[in-house]
Amino acid sequence: MSAPAGLAVATRPATSADVPDMVELMAPFVASGDLLPRTAWDLERDIDRYTVAVDGGTVIGTGALKPYSPRLAEVIAIAVSPLYQSQGVGRLIVERVIRRAARLGFGEVFALTRQPRFFHRLGFLLAEKSRFPLKVWFDCSRCPRRMNCDEIAVHLPDVASWSPPA
Repeated sequence: MSAPAGLAVATRPATSADVPDMVELMAPFVASGDLLPRTAWDLERDIDRYTVAVDGGTVIGTGALKPYSPRLAEVIAIAVSPLYQSQGVGRLIVERVIRRAARLGFGEVFALTRQPRFFHRLGFLLAEKSRFPLKVWFDCSRCPRRMNCDEIAVHLPDVASWSPPA
């Protein structure tokens, strides 16, 4: 599949009006186990954490920043419509989320992912999951894969000095 002609992607903060599209966009990634389940209520409650990518008025991608401490936050819920994958949409979302982390004063961000190469291309480094005990306690303990986890931990140890790789 390829993206439609005339791709005009922009990123912006998510709004409550985006929630139904976000739920629909995330559904296949939740079904495959690539994302943790999030209800419309979960998204609505935390809408200020979310960024969406849009092409015209259509939500084509999403991602968020989840704080764990004053210095540490997680990049979560990265999902891009299959029609727009490999077009740089995920990169745009993660870049915006990292810039937001820097503005908010987070020193480090991390992600647990089944797609570590995507994050490596953005400058993330491998990390041990044990570095993020709050994540393991809060999310991993509720995950259906917790006994057979295949996610890789990656992190940016210095958000303030990060710049997108060329």
